[in-house]
Amino acid sequence: MNIPLDFGWDAILVAFGLTLFAGLSTGIGSAIALLAKRTNTRFLTLSLGFSAGVMIYVSFVEIFQNGRDILVQSQGEVAGNWLSVAAFFGGILFIALIDKLIPSIENPHEARRIEEMEEEELKKHRLKRIGIFTAIAIGIHNFPEGLATFTAALNDPAVGVAIAFAIAIHNIPEGIAVSVPVYYATGSRKKAFWLSFSSGLAEPVGALVGFLLLMPFLSPLVFGMLFGIVAGIMVFISLDELLPTAEAYGEHHLAVYGLVAGMALMAVSLLLFL
Repeated sequence: MNIPLDFGWDAILVAFGLTLFAGLSTGIGSAIALLAKRTNTRFLTLSLGFSAGVMIYVSFVEIFQNGRDILVQSQGEVAGNWLSVAAFFGGILFIALIDKLIPSIENPHEARRIEEMEEEELKKHRLKRIGIFTAIAIGIHNFPEGLATFTAALNDPAVGVAIAFAIAIHNIPEGIAVSVPVYYATGSRKKAFWLSFSSGLAEPVGALVGFLLLMPFLSPLVFGMLFGIVAGIMVFISLDELLPTAEAYGEHHLAVYGLVAGMALMAVSLLLFL
């Protein structure tokens, strides 16, 4: 296998564009929260399960394996396998620590429904605090997600498109979660929408900062390790956020059906590019 370290500007711009699209989809969730009256829970459940299926399958079958191949080729059979496994669980540990440091009440990945804008009776000063912490939390969470999307798209644009759409679907309920407390804190739908929309910029910023920091040190070792880390981040996001949120919005079996459908579609799309 060739180690793809010589990227052209076209590939970089495509990867960055996909990451920008994925990040700014928080605005879709925000618009739904502020304009719709009810949450379409069945569709959202299927969509979130589908996203999890895409991300889990591509992480294990494509991204992790590519990273492993690069590390084995550059570091040898034994060291390469050990490093790929260490990178995978290192990615899980990294995103788990970020998740742990953010209290659940301010965590933008906690499921909320549109109806909660009418149901919650929280004090104004507490809502302001939630709004501020939500904006910070969304940026922290989306930073590694942006790097993951960018790295996958840089290596394989076809896989990058699938992951970008999966992350975009994932960000829709995230936008809802951000809009609800911000709207109640400020009383302004406009402010809630724009804060939620702009918070999605953390993903392309994460991609850009991560790439600029790593670019001077880019080597087969760094690139292979990065692939393992990205795979771990995506698997953790799927198991810790996407599937639990899918079940919180709807039925267990719908989430599983979406999961299997996402895996199947990703498997077929990869086979078509053989």
